[in-house]
Amino acid sequence: MSGGKEPIRVLVVDDSPTMADAVSALLTDDPRIEVVGRANTGSRAVTLARLLRPDVITMDLLMPDLDGPAAIAAIMAEAPARVLVVSAVADQRNLEVCFQAMSAGALELIGKPSVISGEELRRWGRQLAESVCLMAEVPVISRRLRVSSPPPPVSGARVDIMGIAASTGGPPALSEVLSRLPPDLPVPIVIAQHITEGFTPGMVRWLSQVTSLKVVIAREGERVEAGKVYFPADGHDLTIEGNGVVRMTRTRGGPCPSGDLLLSSLARTYGSRAGGGGLTGMGEDGARGLLDIRKAGGVTFAQDEATCVVFGMPRVALELKAADRGVPLSSIPDIIRMSCRRGPMPNRPPGPEGVV
Repeated sequence: MSGGKEPIRVLVVDDSPTMADAVSALLTDDPRIEVVGRANTGSRAVTLARLLRPDVITMDLLMPDLDGPAAIAAIMAEAPARVLVVSAVADQRNLEVCFQAMSAGALELIGKPSVISGEELRRWGRQLAESVCLMAEVPVISRRLRVSSPPPPVSGARVDIMGIAASTGGPPALSEVLSRLPPDLPVPIVIAQHITEGFTPGMVRWLSQVTSLKVVIAREGERVEAGKVYFPADGHDLTIEGNGVVRMTRTRGGPCPSGDLLLSSLARTYGSRAGGGGLTGMGEDGARGLLDIRKAGGVTFAQDEATCVVFGMPRVALELKAADRGVPLSSIPDIIRMSCRRGPMPNRPPGPEGVV
């Protein structure tokens, strides 16, 4: 490899020889990548991960003997590596298992191509190779670090809506936060979680199983309601406009869905009664939207480095002074609860018409 940089060593795991051949060939086409092994069962994947110590593993989920989540859990315990799930989006059973895999330690979800030949396959292969290269930069975490500390004090503001932006490592972080919120939370939560198109319905179903809040895919034109968690439809950006009305537009490129667009819309619509947070993720999306909420007088927070899978988006938010300091993931449910607590508030500014 030019420049003296060592290639990224990849283990390909798939029980379909045809798919394993295709993935291996497509990755090998990229000079930054070396395929060092292949496995067609979960147990073989664990053995090769321990022997080969790859930088990145591409992991199918529904395999003989040991399924994807179990194999990932074993790998993260015995030979930690960065795991990218490569799964068939059309298989509804797969969608549920995908997020179990993320809880076990997988970093990202990538949908399998609908065809395994021609230009569409080559285009998919370039996207897969780029994802492998990006994930190779992520620090390897053998276990989710849980740091407990008292939540930081929340200002006298009380919010009428809470927005959250997240990317790499976001689904498990969201699971932890939402599982600890009460069913009678007096505000709606709106979320921009970067995710490959096709996986949103599975994520919504998976999160619905871990929280007492109602988790839904937002519908154009509806008004958000307290006690519900809203995600945009696949391939769409979500904003909340006057009177708390959902607006969804097809994404025009960049991170999808856009955390900046979502959080900025909350600042614009709710002003000082908006709340927002930035969770683990690569890049900087959401940081400027969070700053808009801060400037409007709303409540903001950013996950700290110790509990992030990738300290990218929260780091930029802190650099911009969009939040005071990083907070452990375990403290975020308390921050949300305190920010949403109802009670007397002197000189409370008006919010959107009809929002209580």
